[in-house]
Parts: sequence; C-alpha cells; structure tokens
Amino acid sequence: MAFAATVLTLFPQAFPGILGVSLCGGALNDGVWTLETVDIRDFARNKHRSVDDTPAGGGPGMVLRPDVAATAIDSVDRASRPLIYLSPRGAPLTQRRVREISQGPGVILFCGRFEGLDQRVIDGRDMEEVSIGDFVLSGGEVAAQVLLEACVRLLPGMMGKLESADEESFEGGLLEYPHYTRPREWEGRSIPEALLSGDHARIRAWRRAQAEELTRTVRPDLWAGFPGRKDRGEP
Repeated sequence: MAFAATVLTLFPQAFPGILGVSLCGGALNDGVWTLETVDIRDFARNKHRSVDDTPAGGGPGMVLRPDVAATAIDSVDRASRPLIYLSPRGAPLTQRRVREISQGPGVILFCGRFEGLDQRVIDGRDMEEVSIGDFVLSGGEVAAQVLLEACVRLLPGMMGKLESADEESFEGGLLEYPHYTRPREWEGRSIPEALLSGDHARIRAWRRAQAEELTRTVRPDLWAGFPGRKDRGEP
C-alpha cells in the first residue's frame, strides 16, 4: 500500500512544490506515495470564509478557530496515521522520528498560520506537535514539505543502494563524513590521500574519524549522546 500523506492548509496551491520534482516527484507519479491537500477554508462557517479570530485575553495577531480547524481535521480518514501539527514549539524533528513515520501507512499534517491553532483542537484531536528548527516561519507549509521529503526518500525502492541511508548524517548518531570527486586537484586542494588508496579498511577508518570529528566540533549536543565517544577516551 502506498504511503499516504494528507496536508491540511490554507494554501493548497503550495503543494506538491519541491515534492513534485526529482525522486520524490517521480515516486509520486509512480504511486509509491500519495499526496492529498485539504483546504481549511472550505470548512469556514460564513460567506467570507473566515478561519481565524482575535486571541482570547488580547494581544496581537489572529488565531485559527477551533470549530473550523476541527471540522477540517475530522473530514480526513486518519487510518492509524499520526496527526502532526507543525509548530515551532513542538518536539524537534529527528531522523529517528522520520524513519518511524516512513515505516507506517502515512501521515496527516496540519499547517498552522497566524499566531497558531486554538489549543483545544491540539488537545482534543491528540495532535503531535513537531518543529523543524528553532526559528519561526509564517506558516507550516514549508515545514510540511521538509517532513514529507525526509519520509518519502526512505520509502522502499527510493534509495539506489541500501547502504546509502545507513551512512547519512544522524543515522548512526554522527554527522556524515565529507565527500569528494574528480578532479583529483582543484584550486590547490587535493582529495585526501586515504580515499585514493584503494584500501577499503583505511577508507572506512578515515570516514569514521572524519564523521566523529565533525560531530564533536559542529554538533557537540549530538556528540554528548554518542556512545562511541568513550572510544576516544572521553567521559
């Protein structure tokens, strides 16, 4: 059965966007996964198709109405799919969570706008809040595309080689090692000699050392949780 993605949004025209090109787009055309968009405004309750109102307690901006948002959500068949609200206050999206979602039947994504979604809908519909980073966007559409691309590329048949995904950043708790290709020398910079040695054990060791050093330097938060750091004499 194809991986089924449903996106609830005020801007259905934003999809498939980047998801319609390259490997994801080809897989979409081939039926490896499906994409449905639901226009939240279709569930508005007045002739102006209003979906928001002023925040209770005062303050700037507008808030998505619970009656409109919940009706839009209830129009979708969940079919054991997680219901995710893209939100900057959500749990950080990780490769582990992406892999879990990709191994399921699909996902339902709610794209927020304005100041956000009425909390009663989040609680009442048991929505999982997910963030793609510590920054704020105007809405959840870009975040939804990020999450979907991360999931779709892990679907069976999407990778040319099985080991491709296993060596990527975050899969083993480390960032990915640097990559090089021809020409052998470029602007005075050479491909590391280890990669040209033909010694596969040496190449693996070089890549592992590079991945560990990159992670330690660039992402100390990841390095702190990596068990292999003890092999380097660190606590």
